[in-house]
Order: sequence, then C-alpha cells, then structure tokens
Amino acid sequence: MSSFENLRIVDNFYQTSLFFPMPTVLISTLCEDGSTNLGPYSLVQPYYVAGKDYYAMLLCCRNSSNTAQNILRTGKCTLNFIDDDPKTFKEAVKLSWPGDRPAEKMPKCRFRLEKSMIEEETGEARPMVMSDAIQAMECTWMRELDGADRDVPGELNGYEGPYHDFNGITSKFGAHFILKIDKILMKKKYSDAIINGVRAKDFPSMPVDYGYRDSKNFWFHRKTRMRAELLQVRQASLASVRYAADRADDKVKFTDEALMTILGVPRVFLPLVLKGCVQWAKENNVELIDASHMKEINDKRAKEKKK
Repeated sequence: MSSFENLRIVDNFYQTSLFFPMPTVLISTLCEDGSTNLGPYSLVQPYYVAGKDYYAMLLCCRNSSNTAQNILRTGKCTLNFIDDDPKTFKEAVKLSWPGDRPAEKMPKCRFRLEKSMIEEETGEARPMVMSDAIQAMECTWMRELDGADRDVPGELNGYEGPYHDFNGITSKFGAHFILKIDKILMKKKYSDAIINGVRAKDFPSMPVDYGYRDSKNFWFHRKTRMRAELLQVRQASLASVRYAADRADDKVKFTDEALMTILGVPRVFLPLVLKGCVQWAKENNVELIDASHMKEINDKRAKEKKK
C-alpha cells in the first residue's frame, strides 16, 4: 500500500495540488505611453542554459495581463529579483491584483526605478529597472520561435486558437515567453561574491514563494542561514582521461601532468573541457599542452568570469 495520497490535478496545480517553492520577481515592461509597469510573477525559470548562442528564461503568465500585453507589443522586459523583507513582499502583493491598470497602480508603487543600462548604452527604449532589486535580467522575447511573431496584443477576453506549443499564445488565457537574456545586472556586494567565491553569508536574502493558496493570502518564507554540503568528488583515472584526450584532436596533445589537473572533472563535462583546451592551444600555436599551459587556461577563464 502506498504511503501517499492521490491528489486531483486541477487548474493552477502548482499551487492548488502541490506545495511548490518558487522565486518571486517583479517584471518591468513598457506601456504604450512609454511608462514602466511592474507585475509580480513566480512562474519564471531558466530555459536555455548551455549549448546555444544565447541564454534564455521562460515566463508563464495570463495572456491578458499588463505584462503579457506589453511583451507582445514591445518584446522587452526586465526580471527584477526582490529581497525577502516582509515590507517588500507586501508591496509586491499590492501590484498583483488582476485587472489593475498601470495608470491606477504605479503612482502608488513605492519601489524606486532607474534607467535601463541597455537604454543608456544604445538609446533603445527599454523598461526601467528596479533600483531596489538585488539583481535584474534585461531580456528580449524571442518572438520568432514557434511562429509566435504573428501574435499581437489587444485580446483581453481570451485568444482563439490555433495555439503555439511553447512560445507566445499557448492557450485561450495563457502565454509562454522565451526571453533571451541580454544583460544580468547585480548589486556590487553580490557580484563580488560570485567573482571571488561565495560563502554562506554572501547569499542574498530572497523570498521563496508558495503562491496564492487559500483565496486570501500569498504565502512566502524568508531565507534562513545557508548550509553547504560538500560535493562527492570522484576522480577519474589518468588512463581514462588520457583515452579521451588522445581523441580530442589529431594534432594537439596533453602531457600526463596536464591531465592530472582535470581528473576531478565529471565525465559528462570532460569532452567540453578538452575541446576548450584544444581551442586555446590552436590560438596560441601550442601542440603539446603541459601543466603550465593548463594554469594559463584556468587563469584566462577566471579573468573572463571576472569581466
């Protein structure tokens, strides 16, 4: 006999049939009059994380919301990550009521806004960024994916099909937006931590949201002290890494000392690491990579990360 109960799967299952932890972001978009609207969302997540020529997030939302209508029109938005101060969360909830127009709610909004970094650099019209955010992601909707470039704003009582599978208008009342990440902005305190090495005390205090559950409240909890659990490092044998390295390129080779520096790389990532080393070697006219070269490669990666 199962130790679980079987819950019925219904609309908004992530909050009606589950306890599902989510982030809380305020998405800024451009209104028709050029002003910035803020809308709180939790259904955001990484989408393209590697292996493509750009990185992307995925947003799921009502297609009649101010946020969705603005994205359909301009293709631009910014994901602003807030802190977990109860006053901040209370202010975010004030912005969440469906049907409130930006002209009605934004004059009462207490969050500070500043000009987009992309707009400052290029002059392109962009939604403003929350000065009070811990970090922000300036994004562009990839409207050409899944044929969503034909989707237009204006339908506030539901869109008729046919619907897309994963981008644009995906149901009568729903939308999904694949958002290319143009810039990641972060307050210096936290960017320094990422560059220099994160400790438990360096993690920002950000809320975990459990959604609108009882027709009365939004539920969230604040960050407690972070705990670290050491990875179980599994070193490969020199022979197995040598086998992969000898097949990475027909000209560029590795010394045993060089390969000893990457024994801890998980097997699934080893071809990618070797490929990067081979590329560096060809750019620097090196045919035999030794330990000193591996140090140069690692130093180069560290500098690129810092940039």
